[in-house]
Amino acid sequence: MSLPLRKSLRFAFIAAVAACGAACKPAHAPPVTVSDLIDDRVMLDGVILKCNGNAELARVDVTCAHARAAVERIAAQNDAATNAKRQAEFERNRERLRLVQDRERLQQEAATKVDPYQLPVIPVDPAPATAPAPATAPAPATAPAPAGSVAPAAGPAKP
Repeated sequence: MSLPLRKSLRFAFIAAVAACGAACKPAHAPPVTVSDLIDDRVMLDGVILKCNGNAELARVDVTCAHARAAVERIAAQNDAATNAKRQAEFERNRERLRLVQDRERLQQEAATKVDPYQLPVIPVDPAPATAPAPATAPAPATAPAPAGSVAPAAGPAKP
């Protein structure tokens, strides 16, 4: 074989091997999206572990950035859910307290309510006189009965 043919065949062989090598190389997978990581927590944990293990990879890899974003979104969702749960618990406690206070207020009003028909009867004393009564004829005085005699019973006379 001639030298130029040998060089041509060698060049063709190298080109064929390079073409096969390029064709056999696995396709570069697109980076995992944030929503994929949120949906698949196991994959998220794996990516986070890989990124925490290699600081240089964590700064430049798109998947690591997506993993950090997914963790932040999950934390925000959990915070919102926790806040909603706390708010609902606060509302239930406030309503329970309001019912207890209303019940106590009604019991207190019932205890302080006065029923005039249930009050005890209290005799009313006449008002004291401020001026002496006008002079009137004195009533006949009765003399004391002598000792040993029986005094007549007071009352109307019998005919």
